[in-house]
Amino acid sequence: MNTLDPDIRAYVEAAQRFAPASDDIDARRAAFLRACRACTPEKPAGLRVADHSLDGLRLRVYKPEGAVPEGGWPTLLYLHGGGWDLGSLDSHDWFAYALATRVTIAIVAVDYRLAPEHCYPAPLDDCLTAWHGLRRGMIDAELSRERLIVGGDSAGGSLAAGLCLALRRDAQPQPLGQLLAYPVLTARDHLPSMHQHAQAPMLTVAGLKQSLAGYLPHAHQRLDPCAMPLEASDFSGLAPAFIGVAGIDPLRDHGVAYGEALREVGGQAEVRVVEGLVHSGLRAFGVARVEQLWDEIADWLHARLLP
Repeated sequence: MNTLDPDIRAYVEAAQRFAPASDDIDARRAAFLRACRACTPEKPAGLRVADHSLDGLRLRVYKPEGAVPEGGWPTLLYLHGGGWDLGSLDSHDWFAYALATRVTIAIVAVDYRLAPEHCYPAPLDDCLTAWHGLRRGMIDAELSRERLIVGGDSAGGSLAAGLCLALRRDAQPQPLGQLLAYPVLTARDHLPSMHQHAQAPMLTVAGLKQSLAGYLPHAHQRLDPCAMPLEASDFSGLAPAFIGVAGIDPLRDHGVAYGEALREVGGQAEVRVVEGLVHSGLRAFGVARVEQLWDEIADWLHARLLP
């Protein structure tokens, strides 16, 4: 039985203080930003942060201080969560800050366009713009063009996996890896966790469907593998994956199924199911099992990106 970690329960109760005043999209975005900022630790010492623009797309670049390694800083292209409709650069500094204390890489966060104003494929197109900008050295001369990984949490995890599928479709090289934290990978509800944890804290199936309606308003979009990666008929040739999922989350089996699909065709996937954890749980800093997951993510990034 997957029981809520007592420390995670305290995190959930604290997060509930930031419930939006209404279901209006602006109210939801403001509440989400407040909740994320309340969990954001102090910016680590030795981390440089600067905003950039690429063809009108806002990006935030986090780089270590010190001498730039030969070939540039190994880089994670980070795609934030928030249901494709709530997140922003300002809501997700915490992700970069947590990694910056553990692994010496650069992180480029993408301020992709949000649904419902900009439904699929606009958010993924923005992520691809950022990816190709990295590959061409157009964002920051200190960033590597080769040692690159894509990653994201929740909706950002779906975008990261979708980016890998889009690159394969376009006969482009894969990233060195794909880092997925409790990703959304199918719009269908056939997986067991969608029923077992339909009313889970921090994400319900009803809330997920609301976000999906804004991101993928048309039925045919939900069958597009670049939008919902578990709809792919072929999982070969995709980047090695690290997939961390929460035990108490309707999305638990999304990540598990994706990892199995990659391995079945000879691909690489490390899957961590963190029992007692809820969706968005990476923000529960100080909780032992959360800190352990961060350490495992950092170790995987180090092994993939650093010689």
